[in-house]
Amino acid sequence: MANEAVANLLPARAASGTRFDPRRHPWWTALAAVLAVIGTWVATGTTPVALVFLWQWTPALLWGLLTNIEISVLAMALGTLAGLVVGALSLSPLRVLRVLTRWYVQFFRNAPVLVLIYFTTYVFPFELHLVKWTVPFPDWIKVVIGLALPTSAVVAEIFRGAIQSIPSAQWEAAQSLALRRTEIFRLIVLPQCLRRMLPPWMNLYASITMSTALASLVGAHDVVDTAQIASNTVARTDFTVLVYFTLLGVFFAYCYPIARATRALERRHARH
Repeated sequence: MANEAVANLLPARAASGTRFDPRRHPWWTALAAVLAVIGTWVATGTTPVALVFLWQWTPALLWGLLTNIEISVLAMALGTLAGLVVGALSLSPLRVLRVLTRWYVQFFRNAPVLVLIYFTTYVFPFELHLVKWTVPFPDWIKVVIGLALPTSAVVAEIFRGAIQSIPSAQWEAAQSLALRRTEIFRLIVLPQCLRRMLPPWMNLYASITMSTALASLVGAHDVVDTAQIASNTVARTDFTVLVYFTLLGVFFAYCYPIARATRALERRHARH
């Protein structure tokens, strides 16, 4: 009944002439239910106390979420750069480099993310002494390094797989046109690799974003740490439940569009 009510409220798709099917988009039903509950509270003037506290803590939660996004973006950038280098070395004609990169990839792909975060937190110093200056080494940067290590290993495998997926006939055809190896890679191989790497790379970014929730365990002031502070400050069970449900919703709202875009890219590339 709820799905039918939502379907009647939403307009039909003009381009295709088909109605919106809430069964394919269940989050619309959940959103409609939440809006209906909030509207009932506002109309009757019986807004729960926990919701009032959540509204007060929302700016702090969003500011903490910004820290998680910064950590995920920096970890992906650093891990992608390192992974491209490692992936290129894994295709080297030198056997020593191939063996070293293989061990690097296997080690960091199979290491728990939490252990790597603790490792980087306690291995690196809390301050860097440069001549006469003392530069702090904040915990969130250590978390970035801890997440960048497994990211680099996965990106290296994605890059190696994309390179090896290019048919050898394309290399031979390009060589018959008297193109240099660098030109073949830049003009023919790399554009195809980028298209094939993008969907798994986006999936990896969503996974790293969710892993940033571990940053609070080593002292980083992220959205989870903010939620813990809010829960301890308000000291209400209903607010604690509500604030952690809000965290689930926040991470879902950020990662779900990435997952949808990834699936769209996979379908598009499957047709070409």
